[in-house]
Amino acid sequence: MSDSTSLTEQLEATQQRAIADFSQAKNLKELDALRTQYLGKKGVLTDVLKGVGRLAPAERPLIGQQVNSVKQALNEALGTATEQLQQQERQQRIEAERLDISLPARRQSTGARHPIQQGLDEISDIFSRMGFTIAQGPEMEDEFHNFDALNIPPEHPARAMHDTFFLQSDDDVSRLLRTHTSPVQIRAMLKHIKANGESPLAVVAPGRVFRCDHDVTHSPMFHQVEVFKVGEDVSMAQLKGVLQYFLSSYFNQDLPIRLRPSYFPFTEPSAEVDMGCVMCQGKGCRVCKNTGWLEVLGSGMIHPNVLKSVGLDSERWSGFAFGLGVERLVMLKYGIPDLRLFFENDARFLRRIGA
Repeated sequence: MSDSTSLTEQLEATQQRAIADFSQAKNLKELDALRTQYLGKKGVLTDVLKGVGRLAPAERPLIGQQVNSVKQALNEALGTATEQLQQQERQQRIEAERLDISLPARRQSTGARHPIQQGLDEISDIFSRMGFTIAQGPEMEDEFHNFDALNIPPEHPARAMHDTFFLQSDDDVSRLLRTHTSPVQIRAMLKHIKANGESPLAVVAPGRVFRCDHDVTHSPMFHQVEVFKVGEDVSMAQLKGVLQYFLSSYFNQDLPIRLRPSYFPFTEPSAEVDMGCVMCQGKGCRVCKNTGWLEVLGSGMIHPNVLKSVGLDSERWSGFAFGLGVERLVMLKYGIPDLRLFFENDARFLRRIGA
């Protein structure tokens, strides 16, 4: 047998064996090892080609063509095997990562507005629909806006340390955490007069207030909404109409109201506002102490001294004002027995009441 015939047979045998091995590889790592074994620099095909040097010059071109043919066949077989193994591994990965959609999904906790924020938004929205403008003011106030301009004299008990959080100050101005949202009334009127001159305005001012008090029905930090209207012909009748509409809208039922004479430094005349009990519809129950009425807020006509403090002529201008506690209204609306539930951050309570 000539050398060229022997090389031809070795090349054919190498091609058949390599293609068979490629097709039987179990994974890409094993296939790469076979590629090195047959086509590497020290592989089987390289060993076969070492015999080319013993051939006669006339036989070498023929063997060269066969070598190229074998290399092409092996590379094609290698490419086919690689593609099949890659597809196989992708399928195995998909199977391993498959989700069992028959299992219940993990429950996602959803957030909700805090009941107090919900109450603030609902109250503000009702007054906005009546044409009142929403206003805000600073929570750290001075005595002028919090007391003096509101006709609260220096000897008034509200100024005492046991009721008010006074703050240390580096200047001569006495500062405090506001005890009500009424200072926004003063700030809003001063700002309005400066921008528009003496003209009517209607404002609703929601926000946090602070007092030295803490029990089942009181908190050192709570929320109020101040509502006031100033014009040339504002009357108690308008005040009662606004209160009637607001309370009926907030509690989603027609509620009777009544005004009882009272006293507040910043209003004259002043009145406590009672509404029909939302728990028993006026029949009498534990909540209303069997009277059929619930006291909900204080109100009145803006005191002339308050109008004078912002530069308005009290002979020409008049106004009404009232302030309501947001926590109290929310407690009545949802039957919440303890004010402290709003601030304990019990997620079960917040999910049940919040929206």
